[in-house]
Amino acid sequence: MARLMGGSLFSSATGAFQPSKTESVANYCRISGPVKLHLFQELGAKASELHGNGIASNRAGVLRSNKNSVIQAILQSESEIETANGRGTKGLRGQLNKVVLAYSGGLDTSVIVPWLRENYGCEVVCFTADVGQGMKELEGLEKKARASGACQLVVKDLKEEFVRDFIFPCLRAGAIYERKYLLGTSMARPVIAKAMVDVAKEVGADAVSHGCTGKGNDQVRFELAFFALNPNLNVVAPWREWDITGREDAIEYAKKHNIPVPVTKKSIYSRDRNLWHLSHEGDILEDPANEPKKDMYMMSTDPEYAPNEPEYVEIGIVGGLPVSVNGEDLSPASLLTKLNEIGGKHGIGRIDMVENRLVGMKSRGVYETPGGTILFAATRELESLTLDRETIQVKDSLALKYAELVYAGRWFDPLRESMDAFMEKITEHTTGTVTLKLYKGSVHVASRRSIYSLYREDISSFENGQIYNQADAAGFIRLYGLPTRVRAMLEKEL
Repeated sequence: MARLMGGSLFSSATGAFQPSKTESVANYCRISGPVKLHLFQELGAKASELHGNGIASNRAGVLRSNKNSVIQAILQSESEIETANGRGTKGLRGQLNKVVLAYSGGLDTSVIVPWLRENYGCEVVCFTADVGQGMKELEGLEKKARASGACQLVVKDLKEEFVRDFIFPCLRAGAIYERKYLLGTSMARPVIAKAMVDVAKEVGADAVSHGCTGKGNDQVRFELAFFALNPNLNVVAPWREWDITGREDAIEYAKKHNIPVPVTKKSIYSRDRNLWHLSHEGDILEDPANEPKKDMYMMSTDPEYAPNEPEYVEIGIVGGLPVSVNGEDLSPASLLTKLNEIGGKHGIGRIDMVENRLVGMKSRGVYETPGGTILFAATRELESLTLDRETIQVKDSLALKYAELVYAGRWFDPLRESMDAFMEKITEHTTGTVTLKLYKGSVHVASRRSIYSLYREDISSFENGQIYNQADAAGFIRLYGLPTRVRAMLEKEL
């Protein structure tokens, strides 16, 4: 019999609904027989408080709810769960009831599942966020989670929320970290952490866990989000606790616990992909003197082999946020997907940089951000029409702090939220279209248009006009240059 965790996640079998002997219907339910949507609405909807929408999943297919968000639940039998997890037994390091683990299906998180059960005597709910990393990354997660000993797998589609509520605010703010980095990983962590907190509440978990190392930024980003959204949750960070020191140790641990892992001991790149970017770290990149290999890139064509003819793309922007591509209105995630395809074809958005990590060390990373590079160019060009000098200067100075906050994992800080309100206000008239020319890795502006443009051809023209009298410039220069003249006179007297 299948056990239902949290009320909104279920699988299909045969029979009828029955409450568990040990738990209330709101927390655990047995499901059998052909599961119909109205039954889910009557029972599951009352118990579920997850943001987004659920689906019932079995091996035959997927039943979607009425919106785009997706949740999958993979459940073992009741006896399997209680036997495998040793429910009620104390682990080597303590006792937790249930832990929600940020799960990718890779080596690290596959090993973390049995480690959590062994060391904390807990059930492990694996959580995977779909932030646009691609379907290939999501394939086989059910099998991997079961093999690792997880009691449940939850997969949630966060692409639209990620772009709309996290990427677009950073785009509007002009947030770029250390002159180059467009914050791809930094923006993804808080949306994933937020969903993990939601799932933890849904399944009754008392802890969350992640596979971030003790040397990186992501541990800070995840945990600050957990603190902000639910300070009562315990946080388990295995890389700061266990004796595993590297890839080889992890593979040996997996073998010892009969956990299948599709890897070898050969060194590979460490990659993080989402709808905004793809990052590459490790291997030969650890030496800043090494040029990246051509076959490393995955989102973009080598500019040398990009089309020999340029392509023009028009971006429609309303209130500082993109809404259309070439006249076609698109949802945030669809718009970014389309620009990734266009930009990637022309080799747009490759960045190689050495950055200062939050924990104090320097690291070298290579990033591919084709669609994001196009959008940053478009918004900057439109702002050149709609914002005055003082506003641009203040906005640019605040953008540096905004980027620093996001990079440091302080997405839910009141300071960032207040700065976001400022950015929204000053870009309310940043509305119009920008046409860009894409050619072999470069982005050039071809056209800018806005009904709120502060540019006046009749004023800017070299021809004399009625609004601007060139003779007025003489008095302005004398007043503007007065401090310079006074200083020069003082130096001459001395």
